[in-house]
Amino acid sequence: MNQTAKSIRLTPGVLTHLALLIALAAFLTACGAPKKSITSDQAKVEYDLLFSMPEEIISYENRVAPILERRCVVCHGCYDAPCQLKLASPAGIQRGASKERVYDGARIRPAEPSRLFIDALTTGQWRQKGFHTVLNEEKDDSPQGNLEDSVMYRMLRLKELHPQPRTGMLADSIDLGLDRDHVCPTLEEFDTYAMNHPLQGMPFAMPNLDTGDYSTLVHWIAQGAPVTPDKQPSPEAKTQIKHWETFLNGQTNKQQLVSRYIYEHLFQAHLHFGGTGNREFYRMVRSSTPPGQPVNVIPTVRPYGDPGPAVYYRMVHHQGGIVAKNHVVYELSGRRLARYRELFMEPEYRVEKLPPYDIALASNPIKTFADIPIKSRYRFLLDDARFFIEGFIKGPVCRGQIALNVIEDQFWVFFFDPDAPIISNNPDYLNSTADYLASPSELEDTLKLLAVEKHYVKLLQEYHTAMKQHAERFEPVDIDEAMGFIWNGNGTNPNAALTVFRHLDSASVSYGLVGDYPDTAWVIDYPVLERIHYLLVAGFNVFGNVGHQLNTRLYMDFLRMEGEDHFLSLMPVADRKGIRDSWYMGMRSGLQNKGDDEWWLGKEFVSGYQTDDPQRELYQHLEQRTAGKAGHADNINRCLSKRCAEPDLNTAAIRVDEALRGAARMQGEIVAFLPDVAFLRVRMGGKPEDDMGYTLISNKAYKHVSSMFTNEKLGDRRDYENDTQTVVRWLEGSYPNFFYVVELEDIDTFTDHYNDVKSRDDYEQFVARYGMRRTDPEFWAVSDWFNDKYARDEPVQSGLFDLNRYENR
Repeated sequence: MNQTAKSIRLTPGVLTHLALLIALAAFLTACGAPKKSITSDQAKVEYDLLFSMPEEIISYENRVAPILERRCVVCHGCYDAPCQLKLASPAGIQRGASKERVYDGARIRPAEPSRLFIDALTTGQWRQKGFHTVLNEEKDDSPQGNLEDSVMYRMLRLKELHPQPRTGMLADSIDLGLDRDHVCPTLEEFDTYAMNHPLQGMPFAMPNLDTGDYSTLVHWIAQGAPVTPDKQPSPEAKTQIKHWETFLNGQTNKQQLVSRYIYEHLFQAHLHFGGTGNREFYRMVRSSTPPGQPVNVIPTVRPYGDPGPAVYYRMVHHQGGIVAKNHVVYELSGRRLARYRELFMEPEYRVEKLPPYDIALASNPIKTFADIPIKSRYRFLLDDARFFIEGFIKGPVCRGQIALNVIEDQFWVFFFDPDAPIISNNPDYLNSTADYLASPSELEDTLKLLAVEKHYVKLLQEYHTAMKQHAERFEPVDIDEAMGFIWNGNGTNPNAALTVFRHLDSASVSYGLVGDYPDTAWVIDYPVLERIHYLLVAGFNVFGNVGHQLNTRLYMDFLRMEGEDHFLSLMPVADRKGIRDSWYMGMRSGLQNKGDDEWWLGKEFVSGYQTDDPQRELYQHLEQRTAGKAGHADNINRCLSKRCAEPDLNTAAIRVDEALRGAARMQGEIVAFLPDVAFLRVRMGGKPEDDMGYTLISNKAYKHVSSMFTNEKLGDRRDYENDTQTVVRWLEGSYPNFFYVVELEDIDTFTDHYNDVKSRDDYEQFVARYGMRRTDPEFWAVSDWFNDKYARDEPVQSGLFDLNRYENR
């Protein structure tokens, strides 16, 4: 041994380094990648990561969760997470992945529910349900073992070994479709997966993680993926939880019925207590244990499922990150509690007997809650109408294709006033016809695929016949008087008028009348609003079979038509049918004479129209009726003068609005080339937080709706000539399809180039200049800016945008 060698001391540190070198060699061999696929630089990166293992435990909450949320949860955050791998919480990570698909519109038998925090509570229980681990659950918990036996690490490393291009579009071989085959490898299957799909490491079809983020995740996994304990309620929340649980668990029949009603409408909500942190949310659950004891969730498939002999309404802290696509916020406070007492407890009524949980009764809220005054129920819904409309737009199912493929891409929503002299506000009438308002939710999972076509059509015909007997005696009123039938939010509530934007199987709801005058609008009464919630939220099972899904979709057709027909009934008889037929040339052809004999088309309800465009005239009356109460004033899309600037905008913002007003005028066949929802960042030349964010929304016109069994395809059902654009000065929607970035001084040029797009090739050139492709090295920074912008603008309502639908353009 030479002198140099003799001077080496085998200190603990040296021994550790030698062990890591040996472990690295064994690890790289064990991971199964061919030697030629690992370059010396890549091997050095892996070595450096192991060699620089920090001694302190990496904080999940402070260091790991922020990376996962911005890079992983943006695709793995809800039921539509690939392989059901939900990475928004430690519980989701520890649960792991599954080869079973949640969304399957053709399955014969219902799938077993797999709702996180509900259907299983421990890792062992999830393994029994077929979920496999993505972390190391073997006996070897060394850093080497934690990495070698982690599917999560191997997915990250596969991306490092095979990084995607940094320019241009991704190869066509990368399938980005929502219904693509999900390959969900277990640890034993991973080597074959890596061989067959070398370009499908994580983040999938997105830029690689930067070195710092990658190192943090690798070190965390090597440490055994330690997590922090579940978040506990803040002191402010604890006090309010005590008040609410006391109220909800009152013992009188009246209180129990009211609490059941409240729970069945709020079970999907992210509850926020006034005075608590902006990101502190709770869920209302049914528990078999009373307040003061640990919560034991009763896991029924639907919120009106039989809970058993003992049920208590409890509040549990929401754990993990928040994604926009299922973030439906409902505020609880002392003021809200006082409102509930005013609506439900102060009115004089008796509840002699509590209704059972029999499915035929429980799925029909008109009957179940008949003892609660209709005005109380309706005002409860109207107080937060946007929340309840969002329930079927977003809600717990994340993908709304069943409900959304029967509605237009842009339409306005109004509501009848609870005090309006209309028959559906009459409790005697509504109670006498409640049997006719049963929905196919009572069938649950069924193979009666056309039940709506038979039984429920007959029920609706009976309902409309009963309505006809009252409506025929109605004397026409002047249009100004008719506006008194429309709820105006009592002068202060922004829920009085809403705008729905639909984009295939995702959608969003905005306060106010946004966009140009739409083709269609809904005017909703209490029975329609209540049935929408029980059909598509309380009664819908995302794990249900084909019969459940098909009947839900068909019945939603009738609910939509009821809302539209209410709107049409406010117009002159001479124009009514022509307008109605022009809306849905193909869609109504098979439906319009089934649930209704259409007697109302010849009955005049409103008089006094002054123009030959009654639909626009009606819209203008409705605008005036809800003016100043319903949120965003739209000075971009309905600007009738040369300058429509809002008074509180600065010069630069006015300039951007004026430029983008031109983009809002784009219409016709060219819209088909544009993304459904594109976010635009306008750099203002100062701090990033001063930049402006806009949304460019493509509204596609249809001759008829698509099948729920197929993706949207360009074809005969599309009405290209009537496609339009809407531009809004905020970030609208949960699923951006594309990002644009433009400097303030280039905003006019941007709009000119946007309007010059005449073909797919033109659009690709436009994207090359202003777009942010999946391959762009700046993609993550831009994505982070939009999420930060949303959080600044809406600190309570915001959630992470989902990138599953981001297009390869």
